[in-house]
Amino acid sequence: MYIRRIGERVEFTAGDNTKLREVFNPLKETLDLRYSFAVARVAPGQTTFLHRLRNSEVYHILGGTGEMRVDDEREAVAAGDVIYVPPLASQQITNTGSVDLSFVCIVDPAWKPEDEEILE
Repeated sequence: MYIRRIGERVEFTAGDNTKLREVFNPLKETLDLRYSFAVARVAPGQTTFLHRLRNSEVYHILGGTGEMRVDDEREAVAAGDVIYVPPLASQQITNTGSVDLSFVCIVDPAWKPEDEEILE
């Protein structure tokens, strides 16, 4: 069994300006996974940088409210929502609420820096 405690993971600012805690990334440790798994947060009133990944990504909103942008589409999101972002789609999320917008990010295949492009 392999257990990670999110509170023990170091939070850092990702390239898109999201506060991120990487939980699983098979490129950084010996795990039989294709995907990476991280927990992210965006502070109230903040927006991530517009960016795109070579890989697909899934967001699962854990708490807060926001607006998700994928290419030219924009949609309100809240706790319980799950968003699929196809490979090479431009993406951005804004926290529209008064508490942190928190979400899980799953990238398949696993995220690596050279697969991400900041667009603004």
